[in-house]
Amino acid sequence: MKTTVDYITKLTSIPSPTGFTKTIMDYVAEELSSFGYQPKRTTKGGLMVTVKGENDDKHRLVTAHLDTLGAMVRAIKPDGRLKMDLVGGFVYNAIEGENCTVHLAKNGEEISGTILMHQTSVHVYKDAGSAERNQTNMEVRLDEKVSSAEETRALGIEIGDFISFDPRVLVTKSGFIKSRHLDDKVSAAILMKLLKTYQEEKVSLPYTTHFYFSAFEEVGHGANSSLPKETVEYLAVDMGAMGDDQATDEYTVSICVKDASGPYHYELRQQMVSLCQEHQIPYRLDIYPYYGSDASAAMRSGAEVRHALLGAGIESSHSYERTHTDSVEATEKLVDIYLKSQMID
Repeated sequence: MKTTVDYITKLTSIPSPTGFTKTIMDYVAEELSSFGYQPKRTTKGGLMVTVKGENDDKHRLVTAHLDTLGAMVRAIKPDGRLKMDLVGGFVYNAIEGENCTVHLAKNGEEISGTILMHQTSVHVYKDAGSAERNQTNMEVRLDEKVSSAEETRALGIEIGDFISFDPRVLVTKSGFIKSRHLDDKVSAAILMKLLKTYQEEKVSLPYTTHFYFSAFEEVGHGANSSLPKETVEYLAVDMGAMGDDQATDEYTVSICVKDASGPYHYELRQQMVSLCQEHQIPYRLDIYPYYGSDASAAMRSGAEVRHALLGAGIESSHSYERTHTDSVEATEKLVDIYLKSQMID
């Protein structure tokens, strides 16, 4: 797991809120090129690596997304602090107290800050604990000597500048990985590790396979375009959702049977189950009630493919997340074995 965990650590350290992914795509493209691949950029910012297989008539496509949750500058307040507009589906409570970085479009500079309630001080505000965490009350306190909107604008900050959150990645001795944006940089790290291994070991896949690193999943339209017409099977490698009534845990691979878009392809899902059983890979079947994936976005766009979704179990999704290397390993093994297997009839 060392290589995969190293990639997770590296990827989570690169800011990439949806719409601001060029830096991370450049890194992944450079890394994959160093293996000998020829990654291609899609028009809307994704990255595609095609591995020629023994059968070139029917293709597979596997995705992971590199865009993350984030925010943009919504307004500059009279006291120089910033009002935010969220990018992606999460709540303000999940980022309260988080350190962040404002990425200035004007000059490319970065300014650090902290996301706080306006009514933070319990010594001043009676409703510090009860006030609603929303756009009106949450703000960015900049680490600069500013006390007016004019002083903040003089730094170069403007409406629309992206805000990224400190990932705070930590790998414990017990095998847990804690970080923001494990959704979906765990999966991207897995795909990078597999591509590296396939090149080093000269692995021949049974079908031409496209590895698609998408850039707009968190807003619902990630890898729903640029699909080669020969694509028959579409696998989204994303996160398994944990919580009440969920079977997913941090130690197995989670295979999604249904999300907010509806059921996934039954026969392809059953193939994943059979591969887990045949190869002693620990797994869980689960329903993710408030969830969509690159695969479901492709289906809504009219893709004529069999689609499946699986991933490592992620605790506290869209907040300060956690998983375990056991789950990462199980997910990596299943993706690897699937890509080396024959298609279902």
